Amino acid sequence: MKNMKKKGVFQVVCPCCHSLLWLDPVSREVIQSKKGGGKKKQTLDDLLLKEKKRKSAFERRFEATAELEKERKKKAEEGFRKALSKVEKED
Repeated sequence: MKNMKKKGVFQVVCPCCHSLLWLDPVSREVIQSKKGGGKKKQTLDDLLLKEKKRKSAFERRFEATAELEKERKKKAEEGFRKALSKVEKED
């Protein structure tokens, strides 16, 4: 590792696999790599917050869908009433 610091080699973490890579700035090659730990572990608090957000989003979508269904039903009833009154007038 000491030789690498003398050459100007630097480390980066791969954003995809989280591996540690040592790069040579002159040749632009990977000199060494070390497998990363994979996904970052989440704490219980992070998971609970994520679940609350997901539940909240689900409830908002459900309420919006229910409201749309009420509007459709209201329009259908209005259309039925208009058609019924039209038929009664023709008789």
